[in-house]
Amino acid sequence: MKKSLLIFFLLAGIETFAQSDSIQTDSSWKNIYRGEAAKVNNLVHTKLDVRFDYTKSYMYGREWLTAQPHFYPTDSLTLDAKGMNINEVALFANGKKTPLKYSYDSMFLRIKLNKTYKADENYTVYIDYVSKPDEWREKGSAAITDAKGLYFINPLGKDSAKATEIWTQGETEHNSVWMPTIDKPNQKLTDEISMTVPDKYVTLSNGLLVNKKKNSDGTRTDTWKMDMPQSPYLFFMGVGDYSIVKDSYKGKEVAYYVEKEYEPVARGIFGHTPEMIKFYSEKLGIDFPWQKYDQIVGRDYVSGAMENTTSTLHGDGAYQNARELKDGNAWEDVIAHELFHQWFGDLVTCESWSNLTMNESFADFSETLWNEYKYGKDKGDETNYTAMQNYLNSGSEDKTLVRFHYADKEDMFDDVSYAKGGRILNMLRNYVGDNAFFASLHTYLTDNKFKTGEAQQLRLAFESVTGQDLNWFWNEWYYGAGHPVLDINYVYNDSAHKVNVIVEQNQTQQIFKMPVYIDMYNGPNKVRHQVWIQNQVDTFTFSYTTKPDLINFDGDKTLLCEKIDHKTDDNFRAQLKYAPLYADRREALQYFADKNMTKDLSLGLNDAYYGIRSFTLDRLGEVEGAMKDTALQQSFVHIAQTETDNKTKAKALTLLASVASPAYKPLFEKGINDSSYSVAGASLIGLSNLDPSGSYALAAKYAQDARGDLNEIVTTIFMLTGKPDDYNIIASKYEALPTQSKLNLTTYFCNYLSKLGDEQNIKDGVDKVVAFRNKIPSAYKENLYPVINGALQKIGVAKGGNVQAYVDNAIKE
Repeated sequence: MKKSLLIFFLLAGIETFAQSDSIQTDSSWKNIYRGEAAKVNNLVHTKLDVRFDYTKSYMYGREWLTAQPHFYPTDSLTLDAKGMNINEVALFANGKKTPLKYSYDSMFLRIKLNKTYKADENYTVYIDYVSKPDEWREKGSAAITDAKGLYFINPLGKDSAKATEIWTQGETEHNSVWMPTIDKPNQKLTDEISMTVPDKYVTLSNGLLVNKKKNSDGTRTDTWKMDMPQSPYLFFMGVGDYSIVKDSYKGKEVAYYVEKEYEPVARGIFGHTPEMIKFYSEKLGIDFPWQKYDQIVGRDYVSGAMENTTSTLHGDGAYQNARELKDGNAWEDVIAHELFHQWFGDLVTCESWSNLTMNESFADFSETLWNEYKYGKDKGDETNYTAMQNYLNSGSEDKTLVRFHYADKEDMFDDVSYAKGGRILNMLRNYVGDNAFFASLHTYLTDNKFKTGEAQQLRLAFESVTGQDLNWFWNEWYYGAGHPVLDINYVYNDSAHKVNVIVEQNQTQQIFKMPVYIDMYNGPNKVRHQVWIQNQVDTFTFSYTTKPDLINFDGDKTLLCEKIDHKTDDNFRAQLKYAPLYADRREALQYFADKNMTKDLSLGLNDAYYGIRSFTLDRLGEVEGAMKDTALQQSFVHIAQTETDNKTKAKALTLLASVASPAYKPLFEKGINDSSYSVAGASLIGLSNLDPSGSYALAAKYAQDARGDLNEIVTTIFMLTGKPDDYNIIASKYEALPTQSKLNLTTYFCNYLSKLGDEQNIKDGVDKVVAFRNKIPSAYKENLYPVINGALQKIGVAKGGNVQAYVDNAIKE
């Protein structure tokens, strides 16, 4: 599961907000141990025959569920079955049905079997039922914003701009809204699903399509068979008017289900998938284990993406046209993340949500692996660095990675399970070495394939391979909270030719014991020392002949920590020049930015990696007075003319736009017609700043084919300069914005509303803002609601009367 884009970009994008759990008035959960679900019965196989009622958003299902007692004999079976109508329950044997007694309370279906069954003695129960997902209410999470399991999208076709689709979302325990099951991750079973749908639609499910049958009523029944065991939450059904674009890996189907508009760019979005499969298969030493791998895009999806076995579901943020792809595939990390789950999460599944790290930490870490392999070490390190900052800024230092106490299982989908866990794996990789690390992962997957796993099994796999006791690492990082908060000082004794490196741990949780590399540089020459931090204050003494230009603590930049590093200006100059890693250079450049050292900071513009050049442009834009430097402006011109990364080129153009000099007009006139939306958007800012009175007309000229950054800039101009008669255009633009852009522009939209005279339009606009606000996941409401409500309040203050009363009521919703 990849967290929804709202969360992803709030943590990694323009502005970072501290993450907080939904406010709990009842703390009794702290005394509830959330272990692995007890097994009375084991599921063996589920056979489903389903039909969809598009008018009611119902699903009519027939199920043949085969189970067996886990160990102790039993005469009963309890299934999760949420919000259904149960029409019939029977024992199915020898082709005949025998009615069984049962009770049902809209949550659990409790069935009395016909006799007491012994362990390994199979029985099959038949259930006729109706799933009514739109009538079921259950709270979602920060990662999964809704929880009704089965979703009918535009079922009656009333929205001409949106496709009619059906898709399911099982994680955490939501597939039991549409099929009676034991909805726990520690169950594993095979399945066969037959879907009857209008003949014009295609279907997708786990496993292979084994039969297609046209019916006399204009429908078709597709039967999908999954003959390898998977957990119930990974079951999937998808239905819609999709084009299917096919690739392959070693003869296995690799297909992309996209709306017909996106068929020409499907490979531009998903086309690296076969290469990803090959890379991960070789790294893990376990070839892709499933029959095929398909990916489908669902409209109005409630998260980022979901790793259903063999059939990953992506949110519609995956859709990008050819011009958007010019700025880089914004969805590539998500594709890599979900694919890695096919091993970690699907082949071996976390035994309980308390051990969610066994799924999500690996998938998060896989993004670093893919970027490092495909685009080089700097890109991989940048991915790792960004995720580390996401965790450090999340306010989650009091949470453990393996967590047996939580208020709701949905609370586990946070930056501890994702970003922190991924960085812990990266530290472990650095400590044991690549060969041992991937051999250990191979052992873990091999020993537990088609079963479940927990953190201790991973430890045992690493100990088996490395021959080392690693309890100390697991106790600190998997079962202990927090991270090192370090204060690092350097005391030189030139007469003795010695230096003391003093490392103080200031965190409030535990004292960490960790190996760290300390690198000493004289020019480009490096001497490496390995030390262990293990006390509140550690002092390490090193000898030198010539005073080092730089002492670089955590030379591999893998330690998950906060630090205050008391280096000098010259130390940081040496770090930028000699220390090779992305984080080394970024740290130095950030230091220069914080001290307004423009000359030193500008050296980052010449870095070999575009990510550092881009970061440098961001920081120079924040340095007071930097934009008055004409020599620096010429550096931006050079980047605007020669840069190969469009996003970085756009940043240079945006900085030049802030100067509002006619000298740069030719650059903007050329850029406005660039195939990159980012470059075109930055150029639109430049031309608008040169002629503010003509900005609205210019924005309108480029609005028709405006997506990505260009669309956000066009919409911003409309909101800032639009007239009251433009309300319908501006409101529709606001509604159509992707989530992050809508968050960025909500204040502008509210300011525009405060200038209107038409009360009905104002109220309609307020409703649109409130509708967006109410979709924000609960974990982020505490931070974002005040921002949005504050913007709404300004409308009420500006207009008074009925509008103010309307706004006040809207804020209370």
